[in-house]
Amino acid sequence: MYRSPTSSTSGALLAVVVANTALAFGPLFVRMADTGPVAAAFWRMALAVPVLAVAAVTMRRQTGGGEPRGRIWLFVALAGIAFAADLGTWHLGIIHTTMANATLLGNSATFLFPLWGFLVARAWPTRMQGVALLLAALGAGLLMGRSYQLDPRHLTGDLLCVLAGVLYAGYFILMADVRRALAPWPALALSSLAALLPLIGFAMLLGERIVPQQWTPLIALALVCQILGQGCMIYALGRLPPLVIGLALLIQPAVAATIGWVHFGEALAAPDFVGIAMIAAALVLVRDTRRNATEAPPANPVPEETR
Repeated sequence: MYRSPTSSTSGALLAVVVANTALAFGPLFVRMADTGPVAAAFWRMALAVPVLAVAAVTMRRQTGGGEPRGRIWLFVALAGIAFAADLGTWHLGIIHTTMANATLLGNSATFLFPLWGFLVARAWPTRMQGVALLLAALGAGLLMGRSYQLDPRHLTGDLLCVLAGVLYAGYFILMADVRRALAPWPALALSSLAALLPLIGFAMLLGERIVPQQWTPLIALALVCQILGQGCMIYALGRLPPLVIGLALLIQPAVAATIGWVHFGEALAAPDFVGIAMIAAALVLVRDTRRNATEAPPANPVPEETR
């Protein structure tokens, strides 16, 4: 069925907003879990995989899509390992820093993924894109800066989250290739499955508690973050340019800062609100990717039959 470019872009923009809002709840659920932080990441995947597998099989039956071939299997495996490493380091960082810092630094792919997109397109950012990136960087700095000044002990957690952000960018780049061949649900189901063994192995090496007594936070982590959040993110990844995907990641620290304020007393001040406003302005500047002929193309154009 034909869908106009405007309709497709609007749906993808809505998906990326929903994705980042849902993913911002991850640190809250990790703090609530009574397992170790890496074990929580394992359960996020393990509880989500059956649902994702059913969705993937259903989509394949409806579209008649083929099996992954050749190097796609390699990219799926590498994406799963990258995501496992990302979640493991990020969840460790979450317990050593604030909600806003963990989410902001864990999404440093905000700047790495668009850079990759410009390199692939062999094009420099336009003036408007440069302004958007500058606004986003300044806004992100305001969100993080005041929190770090208040408590330098966040440094260990911050560094772990920065490493997680680099790994997250690698996951996005690998999944961009996967999405050229696979529809969203099969792509996410396979990469989630590939992350299971690395995560459980990492949790056991750290001597973490694996089996929870309270399942609610882990079920919420799987449903809200992995199925809803990553599901919408992988859908948008096939339809929006890296710049839009990257800047939209900054929705997460804005939402997470609010969650931290409500649940953990991590109070917001004027600089935080200014930072959030600057991030919103950056998103407005790049919201319509169809009107700017110089916009970097989607990182992973998906064949119509797999959409």
